[in-house]
Amino acid sequence: MLPERSTNRILENEILPYLPRTLSLLISSIPRIQLAALTEIRLRKGKPLILHLGLREQFVDADGRLTKNPERAYVVSAAEIAAALNIMSQSSLYALEEELRNGYLTLCGGHRVGFVGQALVEGGKIRSIKHISAFNVRIAREIPGAADAVMPYLINMHRAYNTLIISPPQCGKTTMLRDIARQLSNGIPGMFSGIKVGIVDERSEIAGAYEGVPQKNVGMRTDVLDACPKAEGMIMLIRSMSPQVIVVDEIGKIEDVHAIEEAVRAGVNLLVSVHGTGISQLKERPSLHKLFRERLFERYIVLGCSRGVGTIEEIYDEQFTELLHKPPGDRKEIKSCG
Repeated sequence: MLPERSTNRILENEILPYLPRTLSLLISSIPRIQLAALTEIRLRKGKPLILHLGLREQFVDADGRLTKNPERAYVVSAAEIAAALNIMSQSSLYALEEELRNGYLTLCGGHRVGFVGQALVEGGKIRSIKHISAFNVRIAREIPGAADAVMPYLINMHRAYNTLIISPPQCGKTTMLRDIARQLSNGIPGMFSGIKVGIVDERSEIAGAYEGVPQKNVGMRTDVLDACPKAEGMIMLIRSMSPQVIVVDEIGKIEDVHAIEEAVRAGVNLLVSVHGTGISQLKERPSLHKLFRERLFERYIVLGCSRGVGTIEEIYDEQFTELLHKPPGDRKEIKSCG
């Protein structure tokens, strides 16, 4: 959980201004201590207002109180969905053209808003989405020290190992990625000197940049290429900023793999995340098979939710030898989504 003061700041400055006044007032009425573990706000046209608090789901009633009873829940109206879209687009849907194509937008602070509706398809590709019917506001957290337990496995003298973080959605991978980047950049007293880090932040989630300036603490030796496609961004950073480590979130396309190979050949180390439940599953994905066959990564961190969001399940080396597998009662948790 985050301190109540931190929750206040995130909600009041970075989340509630993007919601219609009716919904903003309802959520503002909830005691902040109850919202310390807030990870998602779900708005669905004609459906209950739902908050996700860690692994728990709660409805919000018409008086701004949490309840487990859907019959008492406040129902989000079509007008409120339209108002939210109007606020987020700053009254110009044209400004959201790229976001509508991708199905999400990123708010200041790195918070991602996903939306669904009717897809407009042209030439076999999604051109846009119309008749927006639901929003999912995902709260981005930064937890200094979230990576403390894994850092000894990821560094060797003045070098960082090529590392792949494997995690299902909402199990803390971005939170972990951000804190590893921060510690590599700042250094760890008595253990590791800070090195140059480059982040390709395609969805503005790792650094939460606003007008190009990171809003999250990603370290003093870190350069951020914001809102740039991962594959292109990795090559750009290598050519322009001489990073010692490049950080990217959620790889998956074949062009991402090619860029990773290029970075390794250039002598740049990598810190990368991918959606998945384990190494065996990822080996079966055609676009990622080459990464495992050629053993481009030297460390694999598997996250899960067996003991709460962000549980460190296993750590493996480049030979897929298990370095860490704690018994269930002894696993460290990040206690945050990301």
